Amino acid sequence: NMLVPKKNRLAVYRHLFQEGVMVAKQDYALPKHPEVPVPNLQVIKLLQSLCSRGYVTKQFSWMYYYYYLTDEGIDYLREYLHLPEEIVPNTLKKTNRPQRIGGPRDERRERGDRGGFGGDRRGGYRHRDDKEKGTAPGGGFQPTFRAGGAGLGRGGGAPQA
Repeated sequence: NMLVPKKNRLAVYRHLFQEGVMVAKQDYALPKHPEVPVPNLQVIKLLQSLCSRGYVTKQFSWMYYYYYLTDEGIDYLREYLHLPEEIVPNTLKKTNRPQRIGGPRDERRERGDRGGFGGDRRGGYRHRDDKEKGTAPGGGFQPTFRAGGAGLGRGGGAPQA
């Protein structure tokens, strides 16, 4: 257990509730957390405590801890910080995206064209009908391969006696 001053605890909890997520570098000697004016060790330990109680979920990747607030954590912090029900973390707020103005992508959708390689519905793959159009090789197509040398595959061919 670590004793954390109440003002630091409140600062971390407020920031976590406001954003809904929090990132902390795994550097216990860092004097201040980049987002909150609190020592990084205290931030990690407070979030570790919340994680053990099921109020946040923790993900660790590339020397950084990523903490995500759970629904139970939202309720707990709302009660701890004495916040009204209307205030929600930024991760739960709906963003107002501007209405898209029709462009070339929208025109393709209206026609039912899926795009892809070659711009046709088959995604650019050849089909039997392509022989008639002259785009596929004819029936007399005979590929040639050089014998010997490189290109023997994984095993390197049969051993030489």
